[in-house]
Amino acid sequence: MTIPTQAQPTAEAASGAPSRIGRIAAALVGLAVVAAAVGLAELVAAIGSYFNAVTSATSASPLNGLGATFIQFTPEWLKQFAIAQFGTNDKVALRVGMGITLIILAAVIGVIARSKPLIAQALFVVLGVVTVIAILTRTGAGPADAIPTILGIAAGVVLLRKVLSPDKDATVAADTGPNRRRFVQLATGSAGLAVASGVLSRVIPTSAAAEASRKSAAAETASIGGASLDKMKALPAGYQLDNAGVVSFVTPNTDFYRIDTAITVPRLDANTWELKITGMVENPITITYKDLLDRPLIERMITLTCVSNEIGGELVGNAKWQGARLADILAEAKPMAGADMVMSRSSDGMEIGSPLAVLLEKDRDAILAVTMNDEVLPFEHGFPVRMVVPGLYGYVSATKWVVELEVTKYSDQKAYWTNRGWGEMGPIKTANRIDTPKSFQKLPAGKFAIGGIAWHQHLGISKVEVQIDGGEWMEAKISTEVTIDTWRQWSYVWDATPGQHTIKSRATDSKGEVQTESVAGVLPDGATGYDSRFVTVT
Repeated sequence: MTIPTQAQPTAEAASGAPSRIGRIAAALVGLAVVAAAVGLAELVAAIGSYFNAVTSATSASPLNGLGATFIQFTPEWLKQFAIAQFGTNDKVALRVGMGITLIILAAVIGVIARSKPLIAQALFVVLGVVTVIAILTRTGAGPADAIPTILGIAAGVVLLRKVLSPDKDATVAADTGPNRRRFVQLATGSAGLAVASGVLSRVIPTSAAAEASRKSAAAETASIGGASLDKMKALPAGYQLDNAGVVSFVTPNTDFYRIDTAITVPRLDANTWELKITGMVENPITITYKDLLDRPLIERMITLTCVSNEIGGELVGNAKWQGARLADILAEAKPMAGADMVMSRSSDGMEIGSPLAVLLEKDRDAILAVTMNDEVLPFEHGFPVRMVVPGLYGYVSATKWVVELEVTKYSDQKAYWTNRGWGEMGPIKTANRIDTPKSFQKLPAGKFAIGGIAWHQHLGISKVEVQIDGGEWMEAKISTEVTIDTWRQWSYVWDATPGQHTIKSRATDSKGEVQTESVAGVLPDGATGYDSRFVTVT
């Protein structure tokens, strides 16, 4: 008679090795655990922000920390490719790229954890350390901002050990025994924690104070006027041409281009915002939002241009700005002899270097802006305060969410973009764009109004010419100049004949210098060349 006995464990089962969990399952576990860790950290950051325990949910966010690291180590050619391909949607592309990278890392951690759990846990901790460093090195960050990430990493390591650790009671016959049940339970729990934490972190009103302060600021800035405001002159007749294919003279806030490195738009509270003027100054200054509004303010129409704008690109916009004159504030701080640069810093850690001499020019109208097109600054465009400097590309002047101006020397410090191969000075170059017709557009034979815009801020545009199929240059009609700091529209009525044609345009600045035909890319200090369109006339 054979007496039934309990199945004896194999050597593999006796060792407790979790080999029954396949690679795909382990990769999914890695995804669930990393998602749970990030979700928990985001939730703690949101709660900390709500109770003012951290600087802000944005500064304490591990995703923002990882994003900052991702941006820091992204090759410049890849970043420019993203801007060229996605334009103002480059942040979406960046988030997708960051998400894919995180997914791959999480899956790799999960697979490694099958056989080498200590190495997997070490990788997890390294990812956390990199994130903490990225968070703590951002401008304005405090030690408490690292706590959410530290807690998330600790929770992730514990979950990873629990889910993939061996079950010593497992036997070869126990295919659905405790080991597998625990795996399913903990893996599902990790995924559930990730979802719940992620949702809750977005529900908690982390920016309520910022939203309230912006509404209050809107009321305050709406009353700007009177003797304290140096208003711009009324727009002259003819400032906008009658050509429906050309962009409006004023760019609406919702259409204004946005190029920066912020993964999440900073939402600062104007009531607690301060601007510090530091460095090589005899009189360091700290300015509050109320202090700024109490100063004499100016109102100017200024065109801004991104250095990443390719020939014919859309990274240029024109708006009306109100704010304090930057030259006056810097003069109060009394820059020391030898200083030649102002390093402006934003709340999200961006550092931008501007030539001090340019900012101090009395006729330059460099502004610490508080409004944009008669509206308090949108969060996306720098609320509560941003820099606007006519005649310089944005990468050396247009600091959004600005919190510090350090007077220093180019020889002592390098700004973010300068370290990535861009020029130090960044003066605007003469450029123009054909808005209509579009490339490869089919046109009917007869009269057609070619049109576009031209700009060279702080020098002005005197003439725009159009060329058809390499023929003579013909002068276009140009709109009335508003100021030398704004773009001008142009239009040329072409008697289009059947066939395929190439249209080119070029601009001339106020000194009579014609825009260069030499083609150059955006690096290191802005693109050059004529804009052109290829069309078919039927």
